[in-house]
Amino acid sequence: MTTMIKWAKDLFPICRSITGNGTRKTLSYFKKLNPEFKTLKFPTGKKVFDWVIPKEWNIKDAYLEHESGKRFAEFKNSNLHVVGYSKPIKTTMNKKKLLKFIHTQKDQPNSIPYVTSYYKEAWGFCLTENEKRKLPNGNYKVVIDSELKRGNLELSHALLKGKSNKEIFFSSYVCHPSMANNELSGPVLLNQIMRYVKSKYLKKSKYSYRFILIPETIGSIAYLSKFSKIMKSNIICGFNLTCVGDERAYSYVSSRRGNTLADKTLKNALRGFKNVKKYSFLKRGSDERQYCAPGIDLPLCCFSRSKRYPEYHTNKDNFNVVTQKGLMGSFKIMKKIIGELESKIYPITRSYCEPNLSRRKLYPTFSQKGKYNKILEVRKNLIAYSDGTTSLYEIADKLKLPYKILRKQYNFLKLKKILK
Repeated sequence: MTTMIKWAKDLFPICRSITGNGTRKTLSYFKKLNPEFKTLKFPTGKKVFDWVIPKEWNIKDAYLEHESGKRFAEFKNSNLHVVGYSKPIKTTMNKKKLLKFIHTQKDQPNSIPYVTSYYKEAWGFCLTENEKRKLPNGNYKVVIDSELKRGNLELSHALLKGKSNKEIFFSSYVCHPSMANNELSGPVLLNQIMRYVKSKYLKKSKYSYRFILIPETIGSIAYLSKFSKIMKSNIICGFNLTCVGDERAYSYVSSRRGNTLADKTLKNALRGFKNVKKYSFLKRGSDERQYCAPGIDLPLCCFSRSKRYPEYHTNKDNFNVVTQKGLMGSFKIMKKIIGELESKIYPITRSYCEPNLSRRKLYPTFSQKGKYNKILEVRKNLIAYSDGTTSLYEIADKLKLPYKILRKQYNFLKLKKILK
């Protein structure tokens, strides 16, 4: 299980965007890990719901060269130095004019910000605020060796068929340049989950599993434009994976409705952890915006470790933030959810009204006010909700108990022939 951090480090140097060679290289890397992935292409100009696929963007080099010969904002040193989707430019201008095209993060003066302009042709450079302040006066050669052309938006998807057509869905995005948590942690976790499902549940899984790797926003919209009908029909639980590699917290954004199976399973899987942050759908920020949109309404939550953190969208989002331990923590949560979904149980009581626990020696001989038996209370409440239509997951959520505890008591009561 040491592979996730290696995958992320292998992919870190690649300059990704919503289209282009960097994204293709990244998708190709993951296809070697999971050959079931198939590539989908959406050509420039294709209408996908209310959006249009933009031109394909590729970049070879970029820099600012002062008249002294000293270079700044070199793309080869950090691919965050160039505004994403910058149009090609080769010109000379003085410092005063150049400063209008330089972006910084003033509240973090030693960080290079991540800036894009996907849907309107523009150009720019990104520097730390401290670097910007030290730029010498004089003229600068401005070079961005990029290309905007008609091409394709590409994404990968895979469907692992189980006994049922009902699907568990995982999505993450591959459109950010060199940032470890905000970009690479999600895709590497998704690939580890996919490998786990294949090794653990191959040919015997209760559910089918859908996995997609996409450029954020436009990718999910494009995919939904093609598959929304079958997804709405088949998906019963889904997770958008982003920022899942740090060790600071666990967090999630609820679905728009807030009461789906995904909400319940994720909430229960995180019960007992100290630093858990729940965000309402009003704080949505990634592809849950599309998956839970009116008319789509997939039962999906966004899962993260820290949803927001100081290094977010800067060059400081590196492997000081993302660790193998952080990635494994996220994997264990997803593995737990999959295991519990695959063994999903709808308990049914064998008797009308309350079963007689006393004759089974499960109730104390003497009943007295103030005497409290926690396990007995759990068993009675479990029985009370065991109607055959309420899953053990839902009961755990109602009782605010970890699923593991309730499953143990279900097994006990089943052994005693109280539940079936």
